[in-house]
Amino acid sequence: MTSQVSRTTEQADGTVVGEQRRPGGVKAVRRLDRVIIRFAGDSGDGMQLTGDRFTSETASFGNDLSTLPNFPAEIRAPAGTLPGVSSFQLHFADHDILTPGDAPNVLVAMNPAALKANIGDLPRGAEIIVNTDEFTKRAMQKVGYDASPLEDGSLDGYSLHPVPLTTLTVEALKEFDLSRKEAERSKNMFALGLLSWMYHRPTEGTERFLQQKFARKPEVMKANLAAFRAGWNFGETTEDFAVSYEIAPATTAFPVGTYRNISGNLALAYGLVTASRQADLPLFLGSYPITPASDILHELSKHKNFGVRTFQAEDEIAGIGAALGAAFGGSLAVTTTSGPGVALKAETVGLAVSLELPLLVVDIQRGGPSTGLPTKTEQADLLQAMFGRNGEAPVPVVAPRTPADCFDAALEAARIALTYRTPVMLLSDGYLANGSEPWRIPELEELPDLRVQFASGPNHTLDDGTEVFWPYKRDPQTLARPWAVPGTPGLEHRIGGIEKQDGTGNISYDPANHDFMVRTRQAKIDGIVVPDIEVDDPDGARTLVLGWGSTYGPITAAVRRLRAAGEPIAQAHLRHLNPFPKNLGAVLKGYDKVVIPEMNLGQLATLIRAKYLVDAHSYNQVNGMPFKAEQLATALKEAIHD
Repeated sequence: MTSQVSRTTEQADGTVVGEQRRPGGVKAVRRLDRVIIRFAGDSGDGMQLTGDRFTSETASFGNDLSTLPNFPAEIRAPAGTLPGVSSFQLHFADHDILTPGDAPNVLVAMNPAALKANIGDLPRGAEIIVNTDEFTKRAMQKVGYDASPLEDGSLDGYSLHPVPLTTLTVEALKEFDLSRKEAERSKNMFALGLLSWMYHRPTEGTERFLQQKFARKPEVMKANLAAFRAGWNFGETTEDFAVSYEIAPATTAFPVGTYRNISGNLALAYGLVTASRQADLPLFLGSYPITPASDILHELSKHKNFGVRTFQAEDEIAGIGAALGAAFGGSLAVTTTSGPGVALKAETVGLAVSLELPLLVVDIQRGGPSTGLPTKTEQADLLQAMFGRNGEAPVPVVAPRTPADCFDAALEAARIALTYRTPVMLLSDGYLANGSEPWRIPELEELPDLRVQFASGPNHTLDDGTEVFWPYKRDPQTLARPWAVPGTPGLEHRIGGIEKQDGTGNISYDPANHDFMVRTRQAKIDGIVVPDIEVDDPDGARTLVLGWGSTYGPITAAVRRLRAAGEPIAQAHLRHLNPFPKNLGAVLKGYDKVVIPEMNLGQLATLIRAKYLVDAHSYNQVNGMPFKAEQLATALKEAIHD
């Protein structure tokens, strides 16, 4: 047999490729270290499902990955229009990666709107696979194309693959008893099959998925399987695709363990269930559906076997009211929402502060104000989480940094709530909620012990020797009050929103007592034990970039780029936003310049300036999309040399 001919090159973006040309007309296979693919089409074209399936197979193959689903706010935007474009971007690699990528190497455009909405993000030389069947005169005019971009030379700088996806799908399904419209719905599976061939993705998982999803509709199941296989075979046989690509598993990127692909909302739901088991408490969720938090309600409703009770309330206020009642009753209580819902829940959060009961308030942030951008991401609820209540009502704030980290953040929020008897705000966002990455499933012995001790008897002795129960007699270390389950004999006590007397919990209008209680509640939050912030600074930099929440991935990717170019820069990332880590002030004062990138207009920067008198520099973005690494790298480089 003739030996294979191999060669290695390097692309303009630094991606290393190897190529093997096989004899006998067999197509070449090119090795890449990473690739960014974006599926885009009308909101009814199944782009999210296509992306999810490609991601699942990529995860099972062992690549590191990061995803960015992006869909319109309307339930069904007008077909073929720019506002109706839905996309799914996946970045996968044979090494550790942190973001969904700045610019796609491959765009699959199902119609003219998808092409026009996404072409501006593509670098020159990128591959574009277009469904030519949709490029009719009317469809092109709808999005402002005067002439076909497939023919007018405007795409000459790209590697264009015109494919009649609809026609090929209908032809592949002609043996099935389906109308043309029904057959056309499977074109996303044809595209998935083609991309699976191009990038050597496993196919067994997708076939099992289709068999299970359409088990009750065997004709539809067979049609989707046929379309998927036809797409794979088209890639294998057509002359238009002369090369396929291999991206090896990321064998060195992960510690040893069992992994699965997970989204932020799913990880958060699993974290809540795990917290309830580790606390040996039933989990209660009181929630009202709201984008992008609804998936947590959907997921938790599946886990009644773990002692989870979910209550879909009639509105946001009822949702948190039921959750607070469950907390009073001895449950690990949770309410989930997004920014507009947090505003409605504010009064009840204040009541939870006054009652000093553990309650998790999960805010999956989105663009605002008001209804704002329901399907887009933002970090603009930080100040609302800190101060969005009447009176002095301090609440701890915790923020995860990646989709998988949502699991650990849920456990940490539960630890704080249960230990210190306080409501806790957990700030995720749409980018984390819908994005996904590999997650190492923890071993049981790695999980924290969250068990609590309920009050079981009297805890105070009066001057006359009588033993009584004082509901506001505090633990001297944590300042937490006792948690007494209603119905426990001898522990009857009054609760309510009016100020309580220290110790007894009786209603009190005494000015000195109110002053004492306000300061004590603040001292309890200030005294919460959180880990010191860690600083990544291998080169003794003079500029520190400080982030929180979902900016972790883009910031870290930007820092890597700068260091590779010889630029010294330090990085630190906050999980605990109230209280701040004890060493944060000393860390900030150790640098000449502090830069804080945020997807808002500078909310963390405002807090940092106020508390530490540090002239922190803001770098802000509020366009509903996460930062790009190259964008941040440019801004940080300018800050270093400013």
